[in-house]
Amino acid sequence: MRRLAWLLAGLLLPGAALAAPPQECLVAQHQVEHIFPLPAVARAIAAKKLDVLVVGTASSTLPGAASSAYPARLQNALAELLPGVAVKVTADVQQHHTAVAMAESLKAALTAAKPALVVWQTGTVDAIQAVDPDEFSQALGRGIDIARSAGADVVLVNSQYSPRTESMIALTTYGDDLRWVALQHDVPLFNRFEIMRLWADLGTFDFSDAPNKIAMAKQVHDCIGWLLADLVTEAAKPVSPPSEGGR
Repeated sequence: MRRLAWLLAGLLLPGAALAAPPQECLVAQHQVEHIFPLPAVARAIAAKKLDVLVVGTASSTLPGAASSAYPARLQNALAELLPGVAVKVTADVQQHHTAVAMAESLKAALTAAKPALVVWQTGTVDAIQAVDPDEFSQALGRGIDIARSAGADVVLVNSQYSPRTESMIALTTYGDDLRWVALQHDVPLFNRFEIMRLWADLGTFDFSDAPNKIAMAKQVHDCIGWLLADLVTEAAKPVSPPSEGGR
């Protein structure tokens, strides 16, 4: 989140032109972890050309507003955070696809987009269909291997949060599996579920009975785009070697 804080500070400087995320996005900044590096993204940034493939289901879209959904907002945020880098985010969104189906179609999507990064949002459809958790985890592992074989890094994204959905679907089981697979494969996990639940708990966004749900959804997707962009740029930074004497 250092980069996002810097952007906000930059707005106070004379002549500052960079955009910054809305303040409501930042209340969840501590939920964004970038403990694993993204070397392919780092190489792409160095080459001044970053292509990203977002693989997801319905929650990666907004009704009639592709430019407001988080893949488009991610592209805009990355372009702001990476001046001089040509950024392109392509969305391969398939409704009702399980992780198994996504993994099976991933090679074709990678061939078409040739990304340095795959942002893979999954888990909700598997929870709705009660897919065997082992089958779900194995599909994630296969997809990660396929992406890496094509030269792409991976960031996993879990389900979105809503009070109604949480009470009806066992999302926690699949969220736990996502985290475990991410740890096993050294892949960053963007914890969208906990970020959105924190917003709900703090009253930042009302996911239960919002009077204008489309307007709120656009704000949420904008925040998701910014926070994802921060994870990507921070995880792509070179790791500094420890100083002499451990200081």
